[in-house]
Amino acid sequence: QVQLAESGGGLVQAGASLRLSCTSSGRTFMSYAMGWFRQAPGKEREFVAATNWVAGGTFYGDSVRGRFTISGVKGENTVTLQMNRLKQDDAAEYYCAAVTNVWSNDYYKAENYAVWGQGTQVTVSS
Repeated sequence: QVQLAESGGGLVQAGASLRLSCTSSGRTFMSYAMGWFRQAPGKEREFVAATNWVAGGTFYGDSVRGRFTISGVKGENTVTLQMNRLKQDDAAEYYCAAVTNVWSNDYYKAENYAVWGQGTQVTVSS
């Protein structure tokens, strides 16, 4: 069984930084990209960031571009999300996910990710 596990969530004040990590375990699998999504109560799941192992590109949602940075290790199925200048609007459950189909190259869409973690909570106080 393939598993992803997020860590690093917590409670921070607005303006602070937080670093999320995602690691894989279980059966070895090949991923072509990995990304982060988030979901706040009562809202739809939102794309945050992704990194493409094939071309080496990174992608960001408009609301986090310039504040968040995604990085990872190709071949190890691990990614981190450095979140700076956090805002209350960033509070959500954060999920990491992996793309395992080379043809699923629209990294902004959650349905293109086949493997998901259980999530880690980020809370931002004023």
